[in-house]
Amino acid sequence: MSRSFVKEGDGDLDPLPDLPLSPHPNYVTPRGLAALQSRLRDLQTTLATLKARAERLDKLPEAAAERDIRYFEARLRTAILIDPTTLPLREVAFGLSVTVRAEDGSQTSYEITGEDEADATLHRIAPQSPLARALIGAQVGDEVIWRKPSGPVSLEVIQISHADP
Repeated sequence: MSRSFVKEGDGDLDPLPDLPLSPHPNYVTPRGLAALQSRLRDLQTTLATLKARAERLDKLPEAAAERDIRYFEARLRTAILIDPTTLPLREVAFGLSVTVRAEDGSQTSYEITGEDEADATLHRIAPQSPLARALIGAQVGDEVIWRKPSGPVSLEVIQISHADP
């Protein structure tokens, strides 16, 4: 094989491709903003630790940390802080908690949060989710239709409140 087709390198990796950024506005709650800042600090500490290693043959962890730092820096640059404690409780909005009753009588509370803070296990949903889109703007007593892949679900808004910090 000809040596002209072998890439000679200096041992450094090319930067990893950036993580995709959402095309939606980056609304964040104060809790979400603090979490983004904390995650960035943690990654910066991790990167410094990785670069201080005596044995640095495997540079993939460093490249991954650098990529993640770029992502969180971009998310912080585009963050639009919404303080939900200043919002009236007349209708469902970003940062507020809403309790709904399903047709079977079960009740569930959801909090509409930023994309980076969304966590289905904690009932925190992003504003672009089908459920949040159905709920935003609704008032207590309103019935909304949540268009799920398994079929539409009717929900009654029974309470709007400020979320726990």
